[in-house]
Amino acid sequence: MKRLTRTLAAAALALGLQWAQAGVLPGPLVTPAWLADNLDKVQVVDVRSNPKTYTSAPEIETDKAGRKTVVEAGGHVPGSRLIDMKTMRVERRIGEQMVKYMIPEKEGFEKAVQAAGIDAGKPIVLVPLGTEAADVDDALRVYWQFKVYGEDQITVLDGGIAQWALDGRAVSTEAAAPRSGNWKATDDRSGRYFATSDDVAKAIAGKSATLVDARDARQYHGLSKRDYVFAYGHLEGARLYSPDLLLKSANGVVSFMSPATYKGLMSAQGIDPAAPAITYCNSGHLSSGPWFVLSELLGNSRASLYDGSLHQWTLEKRNLVGAVPLN
Repeated sequence: MKRLTRTLAAAALALGLQWAQAGVLPGPLVTPAWLADNLDKVQVVDVRSNPKTYTSAPEIETDKAGRKTVVEAGGHVPGSRLIDMKTMRVERRIGEQMVKYMIPEKEGFEKAVQAAGIDAGKPIVLVPLGTEAADVDDALRVYWQFKVYGEDQITVLDGGIAQWALDGRAVSTEAAAPRSGNWKATDDRSGRYFATSDDVAKAIAGKSATLVDARDARQYHGLSKRDYVFAYGHLEGARLYSPDLLLKSANGVVSFMSPATYKGLMSAQGIDPAAPAITYCNSGHLSSGPWFVLSELLGNSRASLYDGSLHQWTLEKRNLVGAVPLN
């Protein structure tokens, strides 16, 4: 336990130095209050799987005791850009298979980012809706993709537009004005952040990394599956870190917990938060959550994400285990 504590402390120190050198941004997460004070120093980018929410007004109810709750999140921070998640994931040929939901190649990612009006040289604040893990994972997935292509001046608004609105700050419902940005990928760090099927197979054979399953327990145990995954169960030796362990919820808003809480939760699930890890799910979406926690909040530089996840793994007719009998 003392060794783990020392390892995590060293990782936290390294992470702190990284962000101290990064300039404007204080870390991988910022609060609405911080963003409100620094709007002129950053470019705000809303990430939505349903772009209609970008122009819809939020709904907030107040009970008899004066407590406010977000019923429906919507709108955006005035002046923000919009990323439509449909532009962020593509079908790519991997070996002999056409694999869906993958990170675009560098040129394609640059084109999508520029089309959203995002520029180089100015810190990026990604804003999810902030009402459930799935929409937060959209922003975390985009964060991961930016990291793959060399962007370090990037952070996520904790609580998303839901917390921003709940705090009483101005929310715009105007459509995003067409604008071309000049953002460019400065690197390709796939070897650091991107795990392949072969990386996963080696981890299974050599027990060289913890495989972290980010799906729900029903899918992990083979009681259900997505239609683009072609077998039931999970990767051999994988530990479950389900979406309900990613965030806390209050007043209709989800937000992150403390690093100490995540360390405890990871350990309780049999995951050493300081050891090599590969996160996966069905398509590389939900797995962005535990990857972000391990890599960005806990400073684990040996955490990567299996982009193809079980969609690719089962397309390649590789085995899953642990499916319970359904009869």
